[in-house]
Parts: sequence; structure tokens; C-alpha cells
Amino acid sequence: MDQTPGPRRLERLTVEDPDEDLVLRVARGDPAAVQALVARKLPRVLALAQRMLGDPAEAEDVAQEAMLRAWRQAPHWRPGQARFDTWLHRVGLNLCYDRLRRRREIPTEAPPDRPDEGPAPDRGLFAADTGRRVQAALDALPDRQREALVLCHYQELTNIEAARLMEVSVEAMESLLSRGRRALRAALADLAPGREGR
Repeated sequence: MDQTPGPRRLERLTVEDPDEDLVLRVARGDPAAVQALVARKLPRVLALAQRMLGDPAEAEDVAQEAMLRAWRQAPHWRPGQARFDTWLHRVGLNLCYDRLRRRREIPTEAPPDRPDEGPAPDRGLFAADTGRRVQAALDALPDRQREALVLCHYQELTNIEAARLMEVSVEAMESLLSRGRRALRAALADLAPGREGR
């Protein structure tokens, strides 16, 4: 079951949260604020979910659910308790983990067919194949290593921010990143520069 964190569990602010005013306006029912919040946050939540799940349709569902929870949480938001962005990332990650758990609980005989979303066949074949290989290697990582890499490399959080979000020490975060990078390097060794034509 999803355990959506409340804002009180996350770090206290020392600087003003740039999203606070927007969230307060959403809480008051301002439609323009809702539209602005979605425009500002949806792309990052969607990118996070796509990297964690590797499935565009599931990622869209997660992103929409996260934004719905943000809208519902807005009237209960207490400025100064936590950064809204941190809370929203945690909600998105929890929703992703719920879906990943469900995948493990429902065995399938064969993987579902996915449409090829790469570039046209006559161009970009190597880039499309590389992107699929990277995503497959990322999908094969243990959940915590994948989460650390997605937060730091794709969501561009600092190690400190990602460690807080994952509720681990900075040293543990660096260890997860190191192990994840090592596993990716091993899985993608043949893609090293100069080896494309081999």
C-alpha cells in the first residue's frame, strides 16, 4: 500500500520554498495556480516515472496521480515544514514502487509488447538502440540503485537532496551511486567510444 509521506517527515527549510506561494494559491482554489503548478511540476514527475518504470503509459498514470495528490494536499500544506518539490518527488517514487511491486506479484509468461518509440528506421538507429540498452540496463538495477541514479543524474538533485529524499546518509547515497554506475558500465561496456563498429 502506498505510504504517501506527509510534509512533516521531510527536512525543515532554511530558505523560502519557491513553490510555497503557488501551493497556497492552489489551496485557495485559484485555477491559474493549478495550471501553473501542473506546468511547472508535471514534466519532472513524468520524467522521474519514465526512468523508474520504463513504461510511458504507466509513467503518465503515476505523474497524473502525483499531481492529483498534490492538489488534494494543497489545503493541508504548512509553509516552512518541507520543500514541496521534495514531497512531490517522494510521492512520485512511492507510486512507482507500488507499480514495481505489483509487477513482481503478477507473473507473466511473456513480456508485454511495446510499440517502438524510437526514430524512423532510416535514421538514428544507433541512438535508438543505445537508448533502449541504457533503459534496459537501468531497469535491471536493484530498485535503490536505480532510484539513486535517476534522482542524481536525470532529476539533477544533489547527493545531499537525493539522500534526504531516500532517507539515507550521504555516504549510503554515494555507495548506491557507485554500485549503480559500476553495474551500468559493465552492462554497457561494448558502447564505449571507439567500439560502435565492432
